[in-house]
Amino acid sequence: MFFVVLGVILIVCNLMDWGPMGHWNWELTGDLWKFVSPFVIATVWWIWSDATGWTKRKAMNRDAERKRDRLDRNIDAMGLGHLHKHRDGKTRPKQ
Repeated sequence: MFFVVLGVILIVCNLMDWGPMGHWNWELTGDLWKFVSPFVIATVWWIWSDATGWTKRKAMNRDAERKRDRLDRNIDAMGLGHLHKHRDGKTRPKQ
């Protein structure tokens, strides 16, 4: 996502004539590669992360963490927090 935002910022700076990007040209043999490279890097990153399963693992870890949090909340709500070791490694006092 960072590289996509960077690419958009470069294009906006060029269109608004801000900074050195305002003087870059859009010719194929000129500075076009400077505008395209952030989008190419983002595409390569997304292809790599999907191919290696990195994004799926992150999503699965997020789901597992939400499930553990929900379990801890439910056990505390039932008043059984003193019998259960929470994710932080502590048990809750008996009420």
